[in-house]
Amino acid sequence: MTESQAAFGEIHSPYSESLGMQIVSATLEEVTLRMPVTRPLTNRNGVLHGGAIMSLADHAAGTATYLRLPEGAATTTLESKTNFLRPIRLGDVAEARPRPLHLGRTTMIWQTDILRGDGQLAAVVIQTQVVLEWRDPA
Repeated sequence: MTESQAAFGEIHSPYSESLGMQIVSATLEEVTLRMPVTRPLTNRNGVLHGGAIMSLADHAAGTATYLRLPEGAATTTLESKTNFLRPIRLGDVAEARPRPLHLGRTTMIWQTDILRGDGQLAAVVIQTQVVLEWRDPA
């Protein structure tokens, strides 16, 4: 995948678009995604739902893995763990920044920091992405 392909959204998914995620950068050196905290994404306390935070982190780390895949490979999440540290309130923006902890041939492990608009760390997600040999079912 080239940087121009990433810039044109070829790495976005319909699900991530439905949540309002925006790709700020998507290169081998840096992946950054943002998601505005809208009312449909909040819990009953008026803060960003934990599932939405996990979705943002999953898409960010999945994107970082996708950019490193060999030709004909795919990826999926094998394991994910989230620590929630601070709330992200309605009207704010959540930002995801994955960084590699392990870049292996068959698995990649990422720590994705989720930041609030004020730069404060709101959550830390550590996940394992597995690299799959992809075969067209046809």
